[in-house]
Amino acid sequence: MSTSNIDENTPILVGCGQLVQKEKDVNKAKSPMDLMADAARLAAGDTGLGDKLWAALDNITVVRFITDSPGAKGFPFGVYPNAPKTLANLVGANPAQNCYGPTGGNTPQYLVNRTAEEIAEGRTEVALVAGSECFGSMMRAIMAGKTLPWNDDPGGERIDIGNERSGVTPTEKRHKLDFPVNAYPLFENALRGQAGRNVQDHQLYIGRLMSPFTKVAAQHPQAWFPIERSPEEIATVSDTNRYVGFPYTKYMNAIMQVDQAAAVVMMSVKKARELGVPESKWVYLHGCADANELWYLSERVNFHSSPAIETMGRKAFDMSGWTISDIDYFDLYSCFPSAVQIGRAALGIAEDDPRSLTVTGGLPYFGGAGNNYVMHSIATMMEKLRAKPGSKGLCTSNGWYVTKHGIGLYSTEPKQGKWKRENPATYQAEIDAQAHPKVDETPNGRAKIETYTVVHGRNGPDFAIVFGRLLDTDARFVAHTPNDETTLRDMVENEQLGRMGTVVANEGGINIFTPE
Repeated sequence: MSTSNIDENTPILVGCGQLVQKEKDVNKAKSPMDLMADAARLAAGDTGLGDKLWAALDNITVVRFITDSPGAKGFPFGVYPNAPKTLANLVGANPAQNCYGPTGGNTPQYLVNRTAEEIAEGRTEVALVAGSECFGSMMRAIMAGKTLPWNDDPGGERIDIGNERSGVTPTEKRHKLDFPVNAYPLFENALRGQAGRNVQDHQLYIGRLMSPFTKVAAQHPQAWFPIERSPEEIATVSDTNRYVGFPYTKYMNAIMQVDQAAAVVMMSVKKARELGVPESKWVYLHGCADANELWYLSERVNFHSSPAIETMGRKAFDMSGWTISDIDYFDLYSCFPSAVQIGRAALGIAEDDPRSLTVTGGLPYFGGAGNNYVMHSIATMMEKLRAKPGSKGLCTSNGWYVTKHGIGLYSTEPKQGKWKRENPATYQAEIDAQAHPKVDETPNGRAKIETYTVVHGRNGPDFAIVFGRLLDTDARFVAHTPNDETTLRDMVENEQLGRMGTVVANEGGINIFTPE
């Protein structure tokens, strides 16, 4: 299709770069800022401009580090007060704007969507969007009692984007729902109940879902674990694959202790022509959207679906004029298997659809680089689409606990007409207005389990978390169970969905549900 009549303010992605660091000696490991600068240089080289790009940049936007996320305090190194300015200094750029994104796995797609809008509306011409994590090296150093020189304060103004709203209520936090490894298994058991599977059958179902992800990771040059695993290996509890949060084994969990970085370069069509970026590098964002679920877990309509993903998917496809059947490549956010299943269903992808659900291998196998994983999925998607001109790709992103979502629809095929997306606030109001359960934070009385998980440590089950409903009011509550070995073993070995019992609100703020 001709590019001669494209609106000159149309936003395009023109460069990408990503890399993985597997240096075992923490004293030799690059800092997250140095690794990010390397990814940025790769992205600049990918545009064909190389170092000439830096003089043209008017915006650098960086994905927030794990060490700078809410609740992440006390790290002895790896905290950067103005990360985008530090990055600018490292690559030799002097942009007018240094921006810093919010916490959440949705952040890279959110920033790409936002930057595209800035370009389309003429507020930005050339932008670098980048992120990295060296959480693997950081944790190894901390455990070894070493402090690395990973700090820099360049001064200057930093523009913070988005808001840093807590993902849980105080009651949810007291019940330890602020840890994703504790929250996502609750969705998984709810999905199992919705599908009508027993515990054993569903365990293998998850293995079959995730095994193809490992095959993709095994072929990706930047994957942290390039190892193909069978469904049985993923699903079966063993000495090397213990339960983390039932029903999830270790091989089903996102791996955050990785060293990975990725960056993309975005600009207007007009600027790409002025700078001489080859059209073979251009990737168009045909559709995009951002949406939040009802914010807190306790308020969700249910634990097996996502009205927010369904809504944003519809908006993005409306913007592009495509349908789900047009997509050649997917990268569905995959921090845990429940996120994959919820996203797949919300977007209308059939369970037996032969198309791969990932281009990277996903967070448990490719690597869950903190808030920055989706920058890798976007960079990988760009490479896939360029290799097959005219093909179409879809990336989703997810932050907190199936809470914050973003979507991007990409192609090398030119986007015709003026680029304009619907203001997310217009459809967010529709999502926020959904009817949802009343929450009782101090429940007392007979009740039944809505969904549950058993949190495990290295030596076995530690405690259980349940979401339940009071029989007399149908109000939802969160609780733990008695912590005895018999109860916890029973909750792992036998069906608990719909189980009756009694819940009591304790003075210490921890509700206790005792099964009958």
